[in-house]
Amino acid sequence: MSNKPTPNNDQPLSMTVYDMDNKAVKPLKTTYGRLKMLLLLLVCASPVVASYLMYYVVRPEGRRNYGELINPQQPLPEVTVLRTDGSSVFLPDLKDQWLLVSVSASDCQAPCEDNLYLQRQLRESMGREKTRLEWIWLRTDTQPIAAPLQLAISEAAVFSMDNTELRRWLQPAPGHNIEDHLYVVDPLGNWMMRFPANLDAKQARGDLVRLLRASNSWDREGRIR
Repeated sequence: MSNKPTPNNDQPLSMTVYDMDNKAVKPLKTTYGRLKMLLLLLVCASPVVASYLMYYVVRPEGRRNYGELINPQQPLPEVTVLRTDGSSVFLPDLKDQWLLVSVSASDCQAPCEDNLYLQRQLRESMGREKTRLEWIWLRTDTQPIAAPLQLAISEAAVFSMDNTELRRWLQPAPGHNIEDHLYVVDPLGNWMMRFPANLDAKQARGDLVRLLRASNSWDREGRIR
């Protein structure tokens, strides 16, 4: 009788089935991983989407904004602006907070002073939420600022911006000058609202409160200047 080992015919079949199972499982794992990542991104983005839907789409019937909504919104231009000390800032880096913006020349006549005062008062009226609202003065030149005014705007972020670029971005209401308004930029970096000239501070505050409430879960509080 021969002692020659009998071939194990089951082994090749077993290996084939195993390989087929692996090849089937890997695409499933990849698809599951991608779906999981997509779901995570949707969860992260949902507060932003929901807040915009609530403010722009599902607004309560009868409620009207005091400020004029800008459509289409205008993103922060990709330009460099200068601080009063001469250092430069890339303007889109100002996003992640709400910005309340005024515009004027550095000599700042009475209307400019009124707007700067209103900006300060509106920001202070936000109470504990005021760090979510940045007070911005965009100057159309690089001339010196009067010493008394420098003290009054110590909490403002002051920049000089090319006048042509500035007027290409921000637009006044018909019949008005760019210096007549306060402008609101959202944390995504879009100019989205323009307050009327000679604004009513109480009504403007109402708009700002609603905007901050709508974005409570996703904008940034405070900024290192």
